[in-house]
Amino acid sequence: MATKATETLQIDALKQGRITLRLIGSTGLYFNAMSAKAKRSLLIGGGKKTAAEKKEIKHNPEEEFRDSVYRQPEGDTLLCFPAPGIKAAMATAALETKSVTKASVNRLIFLPQQKVNIWGKPFLKSDVVRSADMNRTPDIRTRAFLPRWCAEVEIAFVTPTLSAHSIVSLLANAGTVVGIGDFRQERGKGSFGTFSVAGEDLGDWQGMWDEITAEGREVQQAALDAPEPADEDTAALLELLEEERARRAT
Repeated sequence: MATKATETLQIDALKQGRITLRLIGSTGLYFNAMSAKAKRSLLIGGGKKTAAEKKEIKHNPEEEFRDSVYRQPEGDTLLCFPAPGIKAAMATAALETKSVTKASVNRLIFLPQQKVNIWGKPFLKSDVVRSADMNRTPDIRTRAFLPRWCAEVEIAFVTPTLSAHSIVSLLANAGTVVGIGDFRQERGKGSFGTFSVAGEDLGDWQGMWDEITAEGREVQQAALDAPEPADEDTAALLELLEEERARRAT
C-alpha cells in the first residue's frame, strides 16, 4: 500500500513598511496632559486642605496652563504629543473607513516614536466647562491652546495587508472625524485638534509648514514663561484674577 506524501507548510514572514507623514492643523489644538498635582493625588491620595489652603484662590491659570502640556527634554520642539494618541485616532477612524477594522489597526500599525514633535506657539486659554458630578457643576478650566500647529509622524505598518496609500487615507480620516487633544472632533461638542495630512513633499502646504515650524523650542519656552491670553474672554478673566490677587495681598 502506497504511503501518502507529507506536505510541507510554507509560511512567509510578514514584512513591514514605513512612511513619514506631516500633520497640518485645520483647527486649533488643546493640550490635555494630567497635571503633576493630579498624578500625586492618584498616587498617594488627596489630603485635607489646611486653613491657609482653603483661603487660596481656587485656580492658578498660569500653573494650569503650564501643567497641561506634554514636554520633552530635548529635540526641535519643547512641546510634544504621545504617539499612542495618534494611533488611537487612527483606530477610531477605522470605524468610519471601509475595508479596515479598529482591531486590525491596533495590530498592524506601529508608531516607533514615543513622542511626536508639535510645532506652534501655545497661548493660555480659559473656558467654562461642566464637572463630571451629578449636577454638572460649572467650573473654569485652563489649558494650553495652539491656534496653529503642525507635527511630523513616522508610521510603520504590516505589508501587504496595508499599503502606504491606506495609511495616508486612514490618517487623513482620523484628522477629519477624530482629531487629537482635548475638546476634539471625536467627542462631538468640540471641533478642535483636526488636521490635514501631507507627505514629505508638502506642495501648497510648504509656506504654512515653514511658518509654523519656526515656532519651535525657543518660542514655546518663552510662551510658557510669559503666558499670553488666547482670546478676549481669557484676557478679561485674567484681569479679574489679578484684581483679586491684589485685593487679597493687602
